[in-house]
Amino acid sequence: MRQSQLFGRTVRETPADAEIPSHQLLIRAGLIRQLSSGLYTLLPLAQRSARKIEAVIREEMDRIGGQEINMPLVQPADLWRESGRYQQMAGKELLAFADHNGREHVLAMTHEEAVTSHARGEINSYRQLPLMVYQLKLKFRDELRPRAGLIRVREFTMKDAYSFHTSEEDLDAFYMRTYDAYARIFARCGVPATVVESDPGMIGGTAAHEFMHVTPSGEDRLILCPTGDYTANAEVAAFDKGRLDFGPTAEREEVATPDCETIDEVADFLGVPTAQTIKAVLYVADGEFVFAAIRGDLDVNEVKLANALGAVELRPATEEEIRAAGAEPGYASPIGLDDDVKVVADDSVEALANGVAGANRPGYHLRNVNYGRDFTATVVDIALAQDGHTCAVCGAALEAANGIEVGNIFKLGTKYSESMGATYLDATGRQQSLIMGCYGIGVGRLLAAAVEASHDDDGISFPVAIAPYEVHLVPVGKGAEVVEAADALYEQWSSEGYEVLYDDRKESPGVKFKDSDLIGLPLRVTLSQRTLGDDAYEVKCRWKADREIVPKDGFSPRTYLDEAWAHMIDIPAPVSPD
Repeated sequence: MRQSQLFGRTVRETPADAEIPSHQLLIRAGLIRQLSSGLYTLLPLAQRSARKIEAVIREEMDRIGGQEINMPLVQPADLWRESGRYQQMAGKELLAFADHNGREHVLAMTHEEAVTSHARGEINSYRQLPLMVYQLKLKFRDELRPRAGLIRVREFTMKDAYSFHTSEEDLDAFYMRTYDAYARIFARCGVPATVVESDPGMIGGTAAHEFMHVTPSGEDRLILCPTGDYTANAEVAAFDKGRLDFGPTAEREEVATPDCETIDEVADFLGVPTAQTIKAVLYVADGEFVFAAIRGDLDVNEVKLANALGAVELRPATEEEIRAAGAEPGYASPIGLDDDVKVVADDSVEALANGVAGANRPGYHLRNVNYGRDFTATVVDIALAQDGHTCAVCGAALEAANGIEVGNIFKLGTKYSESMGATYLDATGRQQSLIMGCYGIGVGRLLAAAVEASHDDDGISFPVAIAPYEVHLVPVGKGAEVVEAADALYEQWSSEGYEVLYDDRKESPGVKFKDSDLIGLPLRVTLSQRTLGDDAYEVKCRWKADREIVPKDGFSPRTYLDEAWAHMIDIPAPVSPD
């Protein structure tokens, strides 16, 4: 490709709204352009990289027996009603509309309903199982807060795969095969990935894992054990809360705590540690008031709480809603609430002896509050794991980090097959619900993560497997001899099968070199009057600091590209979970 004809140009200034390195560099290098909020056009360089990422994905999905299909972006809303997700998602991230006949449809943000509909029509016997189908398909999510370039967008291409099984054991085995395939995909694309336990979220199912590229610019919060014994998204992470000894059970008593509305104020006034207090955090879940109680030194994990309640919407309660439930803002207590109030207590409260809780009247708290004797609740882990908490597996101090999700895998079980009537006949002739798995990779996110993983102050450093071109041919200086030599070399290398971006622009050497570093192809070869006079090329590998002068005789880009492959493949693959 002659760079003078390339659609897309480099930009010197960093866009003001570009928040993270990949967003900044993909725009500056001329790879993407924003059309509207959360809507990006992939220009030719990015599109070439995306196609290479898709090729890697196809190879690995085919390797484990995947069959590629292509389902419509537009889906009947009735399919989503069958699964129950229309009622949950319509008007939020799921964009619904009516066609000219008044039939309701949605723009697919995922394809569980569509593939289950096809499965119930195509699969009728255990002899057809297991099987997996996949697609690389455009999706639309009506994202409330698009951000960070290709990381959180409204329209995106995703590889989504769906497997079908006769047993949970068979699903477990295939789940691990897909897990290993994902490890190969991310290693081949040059993206180090850490696997974490995750929340199934609106996809649903019995278990899920996310593949995360750990980076400060990531939007997900991760909890990692430094020994590698435990990794999880903070949304679901567990930890050892310890069992604190505050003496034998004592008589409950009310004490005055004037102007003490926060945990710290109460603990300081009464001379007790915050871990001896019971924190009240008050919510409304799907229209129902909920009193959440947790040990005072911990915070509520709202994802865990919503999952425990089976709630779609969870929000903080207003002062009016709190008082209507019989509680007092700032002094709320699980004791003395209206009978119909839902109380959820973290298991740290169940283990707490002689805690301090609100008295449900201004200026007063209760000492020596004990779960079981003084109040009861639904007890479940609703605590938010944070940096420094104790690993429940090995006892080490957990570490918090940020990450970009590049892939996810789910054990769906029969969530969709039961609600949508997708069944098969087993070996005894009995009708059984299909057992399903679901596996996703965002192509644009993976491209952005590759840039996050491989860049420096000068620009992108593309892994060779997904670089838009392999070689950047850069003639510099004046003179027909240089141009003729560069033209000939471009034709020769192109005919030999190398992917060459030829900078034939009438620009200064400084501009060409800056643009070359910004775009970040694996190998740059420079021609000039000096190198031609020495019968040599100036060669620069993007991941190295130094240039070298190499004799023309016997020179082959393959030597350096093979080194680039070796440099990329050195990335460790994630380890399979137990």
